[in-house]
Amino acid sequence: MSHVRKPDWLKTRPPAGERFTEIKQSLRERDLHTVCEEANCPNMGECWSGRDGPGTATFMLMGDRCSRGCNFCDVETGGMDPLDEDEPADVADAVVDIGLDYVVLTSVDRDDLPDQGAGHFAETIREIKARDPSVLVECLVPDFQGEERLVRKILDTGPDVFAHNVETVERLQWPIRDRRASYEQSLSVLRQAHRESDVYTKTSLMLGVGEYAHEIYQTLSDLREVGVDVVTFGQYLQPSRSHLEVSEYVHPDAFDIWQRVAEEEFDFAYCASGPMVRSSYRAGELFVEAVHDGEDVETARRRARS
Repeated sequence: MSHVRKPDWLKTRPPAGERFTEIKQSLRERDLHTVCEEANCPNMGECWSGRDGPGTATFMLMGDRCSRGCNFCDVETGGMDPLDEDEPADVADAVVDIGLDYVVLTSVDRDDLPDQGAGHFAETIREIKARDPSVLVECLVPDFQGEERLVRKILDTGPDVFAHNVETVERLQWPIRDRRASYEQSLSVLRQAHRESDVYTKTSLMLGVGEYAHEIYQTLSDLREVGVDVVTFGQYLQPSRSHLEVSEYVHPDAFDIWQRVAEEEFDFAYCASGPMVRSSYRAGELFVEAVHDGEDVETARRRARS
């Protein structure tokens, strides 16, 4: 179906604006990568510029090549480079210089490293918090092959949001994700984050890859069972002809329904859902809107329902 013309609701404007240009220039000067650019995210301009709240930039740590080969992802696989020891400090400097209030840190998978990059990830969080403790940090992490000691390294740094994406329903994990990933392994990472810290937990699902409605419903149930607080839904878009084909272009009305199901039936703290939504879509604005300063997860849920 990927050869069929995209519907009108998937059309976006090229990113532009003074804020967008400022952030892009700062990143280039430091040779830093963002998943926004590497994954050709359609929302760069909107997220980086913000609306009425803080803009969101998503830094991709540990290079722009991944040790895994997921069939939906546009990031290059293999040919891993050594870690840049200056990257944690460089990212922290960029966050302060740009004046970001909310930052998302994510990374490629680095199965080639002894700690799979967990220490590098944790050091970046520490560097940001050391420079400005008021900056809200969301970490969107790999599964670290389910190793609890590595997940704990991230939790110990005190991120404000801990995110890990299950990507799709259980039945479709393969061939959509790399064989080293699994549904249960991802759930175990999210379960640990909920069990061992007070951090908000978050995940994301792509729609339009062949899933059925009852499978999405079951996934939401599984996510709440392990303590996930925030979920996002977005439309899968084929990066190239060599990637997984689109099974369906899901109508915006269906995304609205899934948002209501997530928030009203399953009591997620909030849900971002729409064809162009990605895991980090307007993450800072949505988090600040949904969660008052110092408010715990349960209080935020009760206020959102009132």
